[in-house]
Amino acid sequence: MVHADRETVTPALSRRTFVAVLGAVASGALLGGRSAVAAPSAAPGLDDPAKKETAMKLVSSAENSSLDWKAQYKYIEDIGDGRGYTAGIIGFCSGTGDMLDLVQLYTDRKPGNFLAKYLPALRRVNGSDSHSGLDPAYPGDWRRAAQDGAFQQAQNDERDRVYFDPAVAQGKADSLRALGQFIYYDAIVMHGDGDDPTSFRNIRKRALRSARPPAQGGNETTYLNAFLDARVWAMKQEEAHSDTSRVDTEQRVFLRKGNLDLNTPLDWKVYGDSYHIG
Repeated sequence: MVHADRETVTPALSRRTFVAVLGAVASGALLGGRSAVAAPSAAPGLDDPAKKETAMKLVSSAENSSLDWKAQYKYIEDIGDGRGYTAGIIGFCSGTGDMLDLVQLYTDRKPGNFLAKYLPALRRVNGSDSHSGLDPAYPGDWRRAAQDGAFQQAQNDERDRVYFDPAVAQGKADSLRALGQFIYYDAIVMHGDGDDPTSFRNIRKRALRSARPPAQGGNETTYLNAFLDARVWAMKQEEAHSDTSRVDTEQRVFLRKGNLDLNTPLDWKVYGDSYHIG
């Protein structure tokens, strides 16, 4: 099951698509307007297929209490966090805009699909926890749509566009290796990249007050510890984020071991549950 200590509603639109930022990433200009800098290690980054698979499993362990992230295409429920329905492989939410964007993409690619008729309702409930126009059939239709390879691909593509690609791009711009890129990715998944104080970009700004990333001449481990300190601060601003085990008994474990390339095997815990990737 998905834990209720994922995202909260403050602010409601913190996980919406930020088109200008993402467009800048796509064109090669990273957050803050800095140009990309290659990571210093010859080891593959998080966008390497094997590393990306590891990242998907790590996030799924925290978001879904399972390493089987591909089983989550069909997942949908209201977890009571004020964001309406949470669904799919990355927790697209009916109240935060990313579910609307996903269903719109799917419908652009495949008109007349099971979810297309819900677009007007998704526009109305965006920014709220309302199910108006969605109940009672929407969850069942989501699960039916999730059997369609086109919908699965749309989920993959929106995950990459909104969360994975910007995180990896900023990580590479900061000259971080795979672990640092993953730490960024997990932060964007939970906090989004809006303007609120607990968003990814502002977590990063908070970290920069006390440490510099390798691209600015800093020590990678020192900087990542500072970023995780800032991440924990952000999580503790809201009760729904108060369990910081995805940082404390996962990411810090890898960092303490010096596993900056996120090499397997990996052993960690989230919410008290133990996981292993061989």
